[in-house]
Amino acid sequence: MNRKTKIIEGYWLLFTDLVSISVAYIAAILIRYHSFRWVDEPELHFIGYICFLLFCTVYSFLFDWNREFLKRGVLVEFIAVVKFNIFMVLSLMALLFLSQRGAGFSRLVMGYFGVLDVLIVWLVRIGMKKMLRIYFTSGSHIVKIMIVAKDSVLDSTVSRLREGMDINYEIVALACIDADRQGVVIDGVRVNAGRDNVLDLARQMPLDEVFINLPDEDRDYVRDIIYDLESMGVACHYNIDIIERPQKEVRVEDFAGYTVVTYSINHYDYRRMALKRMIDIAGGLVGCVLTVLVTPFVAAAIRIDSPGPVFFAQTRIGKNGRRFRIYKFRSMYVDAEERRKELENRNEMQGLMFKMDNDPRITRVGKFIRKTSIDELPQFFNIVKGDMSLVGTRPPTEDEFEQYNSHYRRRISMTPGLTGLWQVNGRSDIVDFDEVVKLDLEYIDNWTLGLDIKILFRTIAVVLTGKGSR
Repeated sequence: MNRKTKIIEGYWLLFTDLVSISVAYIAAILIRYHSFRWVDEPELHFIGYICFLLFCTVYSFLFDWNREFLKRGVLVEFIAVVKFNIFMVLSLMALLFLSQRGAGFSRLVMGYFGVLDVLIVWLVRIGMKKMLRIYFTSGSHIVKIMIVAKDSVLDSTVSRLREGMDINYEIVALACIDADRQGVVIDGVRVNAGRDNVLDLARQMPLDEVFINLPDEDRDYVRDIIYDLESMGVACHYNIDIIERPQKEVRVEDFAGYTVVTYSINHYDYRRMALKRMIDIAGGLVGCVLTVLVTPFVAAAIRIDSPGPVFFAQTRIGKNGRRFRIYKFRSMYVDAEERRKELENRNEMQGLMFKMDNDPRITRVGKFIRKTSIDELPQFFNIVKGDMSLVGTRPPTEDEFEQYNSHYRRRISMTPGLTGLWQVNGRSDIVDFDEVVKLDLEYIDNWTLGLDIKILFRTIAVVLTGKGSR
């Protein structure tokens, strides 16, 4: 979607969502109390209304839930609206609980609002979808584009652009520069020009933009076309993709004065990454307080059970190969690393990790704190420092990292986490390192803040049940 279309769509949707929330909230108040004069604790209910508006604004810009709005069907839109309202209502409930003001807020207002807002937002969005489609496809807003390409890629270029362009684009002409195909119709569009009359065609027809797909073409020829089109006021899109990648993974940037094309499998919005870091700091601080509170008791149990230090520190590999010291409560005997060599033939893990059932190196207290994940608590200090995140991939040891191939290395292209998809999908029950890598890469490729929240809730359930732990 082009920038103008995205801005118009985003702000209109935010405005209609805010209006819909206001209407639903006023209706919920009137259904419950019949009049604003009889509202219990009106200041609290007004604060709740403001919280809903703030949540809607933050959710729209940071979680980007309006992505692909015009392409979403009615059912998909309904599911998105339901999820939005669930998060919004749960957020207010959490705030009321933490502030100990929940008793003063009407539960009926909350329930009425939830139902009404789902219906109103959904219906308004369906109407907005139709209106925006009409607006963007009206004559004055249609972007007319011509394709200039070689014969070998002309058909595929037309097909790919039709599939990927926004609804306000219309392909109006084709030019084939290395074969005589004038008059040929491709997917409803006629080839109007060849190598020598591309610019003549562009000067004489209604035209806003040109897409140029000329792999291995003479640089001077391409440069002359772009210069001439620019002088006409026509925008040029020149395909310089030498690697077949989804569009979101390729971006044009300024790098030290050079205009470069950046290829990256992982490209995350800085706003969402900043919010992820804020959540990490907040959660890490809470975890640090919890760690400090339980340390005297855990330390006493560890020292009574076996001689040695309370904490275990080890060098691990962080994001993109950075080394850091990870901290845990000691759950093994002090000679565990030396004894590992004797146990290599009993490794139950296929691949680069070491796992075995009934590991004799684990102390009695160690079995308990591992099963309850108490041994992981000191890692909250790593999270506050920035070495780790609440949710991410498992940080490998140096020995593992030295054996990585290119495929395995991609799993450390994101900050490692205290928990992740691997931990909530069986943890120690998984006995194939390739399965661990698969889950880590699935997390990296599909990362969203919503996925982090989902994994955190699943982690709590896994820890409470002890599923997959040893």
